[in-house]
Amino acid sequence: MNGYRVCVRLVLMAMLIAPVAHAAPPGAATLPRAQWKAIETVIEQQRAALVAGDGTKAMAFATPALRGQFGTPENFMRMVGSSYAALLEARATRFLEGAVIEGTVVQPLRLILPDNTVLVAIYQMEKQKDGRWKIAGCVLAPSKVLAT
Repeated sequence: MNGYRVCVRLVLMAMLIAPVAHAAPPGAATLPRAQWKAIETVIEQQRAALVAGDGTKAMAFATPALRGQFGTPENFMRMVGSSYAALLEARATRFLEGAVIEGTVVQPLRLILPDNTVLVAIYQMEKQKDGRWKIAGCVLAPSKVLAT
């Protein structure tokens, strides 16, 4: 799937997930809690590397395809700084309930910015052949939740 189609798909998923976090309907595909925890850990570690300005470490949490798209840690960090500054600036974060949508694993992360704006970062995750989870993409979506 090309980058544009992935982005459109993630935005559509964000529209479904961002307004509220709720339990999956009975019979919906999901993952065991340990897998969700592993996914959250990958996202937390990448965000910590991004905040620290460590592009090499941050890229290590991305899929090979995503790493190939940006080529160098410097390019990756430039992209994050220009398009995903909210990940760097958030004063608080909270994981919302993840979902498996048409076989795609998505993990939303609520971001509260210094001005109390709330966004949701929707991460697309891929399990690698070695069993580790990697980030395949991310989109930022507005939230109707208000921060206090």
